[in-house]
Amino acid sequence: MAFNDALLHVSSYPDPTPVAAVEQAIDFAAALGAGISALTFKVEIPLTSNIVADRLLDIPGMIAAARRRSAAHAQNLIGAFESMATKRGVTHRQIIVSCTTLHLPDIVTERARMHDVTMVPIGRHADLQQQVAECVILGSGRPTIVFPETPKNSSSFSLDVVGVAWDFSRSAARAVADAVPLLQRAKTVRVVTITQKKLPHTRSSGGELAEHLACHGIEAVLEEEDAAGRTIGQALEEYATAHALDLLVMGAYGHSRLRDFILGGATRSIVANPPLPVLLSH
Repeated sequence: MAFNDALLHVSSYPDPTPVAAVEQAIDFAAALGAGISALTFKVEIPLTSNIVADRLLDIPGMIAAARRRSAAHAQNLIGAFESMATKRGVTHRQIIVSCTTLHLPDIVTERARMHDVTMVPIGRHADLQQQVAECVILGSGRPTIVFPETPKNSSSFSLDVVGVAWDFSRSAARAVADAVPLLQRAKTVRVVTITQKKLPHTRSSGGELAEHLACHGIEAVLEEEDAAGRTIGQALEEYATAHALDLLVMGAYGHSRLRDFILGGATRSIVANPPLPVLLSH
């Protein structure tokens, strides 16, 4: 399946997504020849009544000001998005929704189900963005790309070197299948398996994955990386840096029970602080 339509969630509350992150997402859509929809929110903050607090702190006034800031951030982000997408010649549309932060992750997830891929920029203190990403990853049924709000370099997004974190699991297989259109565009594909001496060896071989990828015209370099006391997330991050990956593909471990979303350790660490753009599938 080709990536023809992408969804980008940009935050208006409490802080706006940096314009550089919006530009990076548009670069991705342009690289794939895909259309892109930007989704943001005018956050509604419920008014709770407390006579003493209202008199001392002017709670209604503070809430009204926060709503105005969110609305202004949303309009500014959409304006910047429209200008950049038009300049790049990328098919685009804008969506602004009013809702509370409680319902925001579910709304993004519902929209994500109707797009080929969803992009969520993550900042250092973006707790809400992390919640959105986790909800989309586990609940949308579509691949999700998380990426740092502030790019590590000023160059345009590229797919020259793509890494695949391969551990023979169902979620890793799902991620590889979802990423085939990206892997076919890459100049170099590196498949890495993080090994841990204390765990039993798998019955399968990375060579079988290489054969499968070759059926899709993808030539892959196979590697093993000893965790050497590191967590899987740390090992993957250091591998990505050492090999100058443009994108990392990995399966997302986790499960959901109604509103209780639980991610595995490696997945959670990557989502909380992605060192580079990472495509995750569950």
